[in-house]
Amino acid sequence: MQGFKDYALTSALRDRRFPPIQAKEIPFLECTVSILTDYESASSYLDWEVGKHGMILEFTDPHNSRRSATYLPEVAEQEGWTKLETIDSLVRKAGYMGPITDSLRRKLRITRYQSSLYTLNYKDYVDYVTVARGMAPLVLVNC
Repeated sequence: MQGFKDYALTSALRDRRFPPIQAKEIPFLECTVSILTDYESASSYLDWEVGKHGMILEFTDPHNSRRSATYLPEVAEQEGWTKLETIDSLVRKAGYMGPITDSLRRKLRITRYQSSLYTLNYKDYVDYVTVARGMAPLVLVNC
């Protein structure tokens, strides 16, 4: 449980991609968690379905560096990507900046998976905590 708390704080306050969440934003927040299931090895880099499968990509680049990256199942669909665009984007996400050739793609190891999304908005969270603990959650702001 502590891991969830630590990750939530890191995401909310220390993710360099976004400004830290401000106290006035808290009532408008919602949290979505992806529960990953049904892991299986793909037979090729195209053996997965957009909108159904997420994937973990692993490979050794031509300089013998091991690389890996993952996308959740909803990423390709939300971005409007084809399978090939998704694979190439994942190769870049893994940090490889060399040419992406068919030969490289055929060497990729893909583990595909599915997920279930669970979302809770702040009001529902407050209602749940109030029932479970008998009092509303205490929000301390000392960022």
